[in-house]
Amino acid sequence: MTIQQLEYILAVDKFRHFAKAAEYCLVTQPTLSAMIQKLEEELGVQIFDRSVQPVCPTAIGEKILAQARIVQQEAGHVKEIVKEEQKSVSGIFRLAILPTIAPYLLPRFYPTFMEHYPELDISVTEMKTQNAKESLLKGESDAAIIASIPEEASLQKDVLFYEEFLGYVSRKEPLFKKDLIRTSAITGERLWLLDEGHCFRDQLVKFCQLENVKDNQRAYHLGSIETFMRMVEGGKGITFIPQLAFYQLSEQQKELVRPFAIPHPTRQIVLVTNKSFVRYSLLRILKEAIQASVPKEMLSLQAVQYLV
Repeated sequence: MTIQQLEYILAVDKFRHFAKAAEYCLVTQPTLSAMIQKLEEELGVQIFDRSVQPVCPTAIGEKILAQARIVQQEAGHVKEIVKEEQKSVSGIFRLAILPTIAPYLLPRFYPTFMEHYPELDISVTEMKTQNAKESLLKGESDAAIIASIPEEASLQKDVLFYEEFLGYVSRKEPLFKKDLIRTSAITGERLWLLDEGHCFRDQLVKFCQLENVKDNQRAYHLGSIETFMRMVEGGKGITFIPQLAFYQLSEQQKELVRPFAIPHPTRQIVLVTNKSFVRYSLLRILKEAIQASVPKEMLSLQAVQYLV
């Protein structure tokens, strides 16, 4: 049994297709198939059921794959320990990030960061919170930028900054004539919110006590913040944006922004890693780059802010 064989079976489990797994592993399909068959013969069990499409693991195969993930992570730590000892900022770094953070944070630090560290290959994937945490636990991501404190004991967090929620209000809405948004004035009839499962939505619904909100998602599913902003600009409804989005707006767009009355609902943006991750120097450099890219007042929780 070799680590390479374990990598092959994990690739097949990921793609549920031998040809795609071979392409991912940069080998021919006959080579990958032969290596997996050799492993199955050595173990005396069948890891995959090839009689169905897509292929799927057998019952014993599921257990073997779970252990293979652990072995792969531990083997990867050997190289990471060396890189950490050398204070090296190179190699592959897999970063998961929320869709409600990525468009507004990444442009602020990512291009410059990559210019400073050209030997570092950052692979960025947008994921919802639960998917990001699962990706960390499975070793598929090295770090995640999310907006909630992980409850899992095997995950650790480092606070990056604090970000307020802001209202984005159509000129046709009564709220447009107000300087501040009060939660009691928010109704669901003309409210654009993200689908359930986005913590950005869930935190707002909880803060505004909108558990029974009936919003425009009846007409529009799988929307994004940017899509809802265009709807508001077109003269319909209200939506909410994260604070960093404000700095990308034109002067005309900023006229539609309304802050909440005190206390201002605020989310905590955190950098999360598995406790087994050892490249602390890289995390420190990444954290410093991110914090240097956001306004200084966002680095600490203000007295007028309320964590949601």
